Amino acid sequence: MKDDKRAVSPVIGVILMVAITVILAAVIGGFVLGLGDSLNQAPQAQISIDAASTGNAGDVEVSHNGGDAIAAEDLRIAGDYSGDFEAETSITDEFNVGESAIISTGASGETTIRLIHEPSDSIIAEATVDL
Repeated sequence: MKDDKRAVSPVIGVILMVAITVILAAVIGGFVLGLGDSLNQAPQAQISIDAASTGNAGDVEVSHNGGDAIAAEDLRIAGDYSGDFEAETSITDEFNVGESAIISTGASGETTIRLIHEPSDSIIAEATVDL
């Protein structure tokens, strides 16, 4: 008898077709259900944190130099000092490009300040400032 190996090819073909079908179903299901959209991403912004030139000890100036506008209610100040960005500044709606906020920390010496985006729990800006 002759060895006939033609049956191997159709078996591998069926396995590959099933694998491709499962992968396509998973990808299409992900798009339809919107699973990728449920992640909160931090806004992309260039923020600088410096000691303010107000003459008051402990004042910090936070400036928005470029990127996305950020809702003030989504921001929190943390580090050696912690506070609500919206309550600590005159910015109550959005923190837009070109705006600056003065925050009175009451701290002195080297102080680390972090600007945190609360929905994504991401640090947008961090600086150590000598107050």
